[in-house]
Amino acid sequence: MRRLCVLGALRGRALLRSSAACQFRLDGVNQLPKIFVQQRAEKFFPPRQRNFLCTMSGEAANMVSEAGIVEVPLAQTGEGIVDCELVRWFVKEGECVEEFQPLCEVQSDKATIEITSRYKGKVSKVNFMPGAVVKVGETLLEIMISDGDGSFKLEEKENSQREREVLATPAVRSLARQLGIALKDVAGSGEAGRVLKDDVLKIASVKEAVESDITGISSTPAETGETVPADEITDFDKISADRVEQMQDDKVIPVRGFRRIMAKTMAAAASVPHFHYMEEINVDALVKLRAHLQLQTRSKLTFLPFLIKALSLTLVRYPILNSNINQDASEIRCKTWHNVGVAMATDSGLAVPNIKQVQKLSLEEIADEITRLSKLAAANKLTPDDVSNGTITVSNFGAIGGKFGSPVLNLPEAAILAVGRIQKLPRFNEEGRVYPASIMSVTLGADHRVIDGATIARFCNEWKDMVEHPEKFLLSLK
Repeated sequence: MRRLCVLGALRGRALLRSSAACQFRLDGVNQLPKIFVQQRAEKFFPPRQRNFLCTMSGEAANMVSEAGIVEVPLAQTGEGIVDCELVRWFVKEGECVEEFQPLCEVQSDKATIEITSRYKGKVSKVNFMPGAVVKVGETLLEIMISDGDGSFKLEEKENSQREREVLATPAVRSLARQLGIALKDVAGSGEAGRVLKDDVLKIASVKEAVESDITGISSTPAETGETVPADEITDFDKISADRVEQMQDDKVIPVRGFRRIMAKTMAAAASVPHFHYMEEINVDALVKLRAHLQLQTRSKLTFLPFLIKALSLTLVRYPILNSNINQDASEIRCKTWHNVGVAMATDSGLAVPNIKQVQKLSLEEIADEITRLSKLAAANKLTPDDVSNGTITVSNFGAIGGKFGSPVLNLPEAAILAVGRIQKLPRFNEEGRVYPASIMSVTLGADHRVIDGATIARFCNEWKDMVEHPEKFLLSLK
């Protein structure tokens, strides 16, 4: 392990110009005894690299303190993740932070994650606004390290240095000072990012317009005591509310978070041949059993835990539905565990967390897990583990309304079950008499490259039989 720390540190030597990169790469070496580093360096590295490693063990921390500023990059949040959306900041520029204090919240294609601080200091620069997409490795913010007594000696130096780094003529700098505009906040349109006079004036005009809008909103005629002459009242005052609504600008919704995941998944699923199988299930016995068991437990026992457990018991005999196919369609992998995903509608879009190893869980445990995942999804707090490694999905759109649907596969899964609402419908009993029955509509979708129609039909028949006769659950107990 210690040899790996030294090897990892060696890879980081090209990054020594960056104090942040140095701190992140050299922590392992800083914590090693110097004699240990010397011994391993003499054994595994040539002289030039050996001298470099030996000096690193005692000087890396000094480099950070001399630079004063530590960059906090977006780390790898999961396998295959290349970027994340910045959801919100918990800190702002100029604010002091403590070790392990949350800095911001980011959302990847798999989960929402909080980024915490490794240092005590003051936020000197925030590089991204909420809603921005940040690539892995990019610097989220910069922290000025505290000197221990709470002072930040390099703060003024850093601010003035940042102003000097902006390319602009003395005349433009003077104009910016007169208008109260910081050059670091102006995007230069000139060569090599040089800030021109027009750039400053454009920012000034926007600033003036915003201030006038705020003044106009906060200072209405009623508040200032002014009166509006009758001849100045325009036809706009007589326009109906519907007309005003039509004249408003369209609302633009950025495709971020769960919406972006849904867009990618649905686009990929469009290239897969789907097969849909529809059925109606009599759930009279299940309705009575659920009502009885709900009185015996504190868990929120809806119909969904029964359907998921019956699904898992049936998958034991039809493992092909609990599988996926590789990209070149040359191999099908049947999964051992039944990680059943549950589609959940949130304010941020569609989320599909999954219940791990359903074949090992009781009805109460499944119900509790659904409740836990629902709360996390609503709060946008799902973890990468919650949304990873699903094997089959259930969409319970019937809780909102609708009888049948055409569910789209949650790739790379090979099957998805859509459950419609339960309704009272007339049915005939064995004597030919009409009676009211609780009928649930379901649609089973499958990847037709993996599963044929006959297999879907046989699977659905067995699953339907178990749902209609829930006492058969007892036969599968171990």
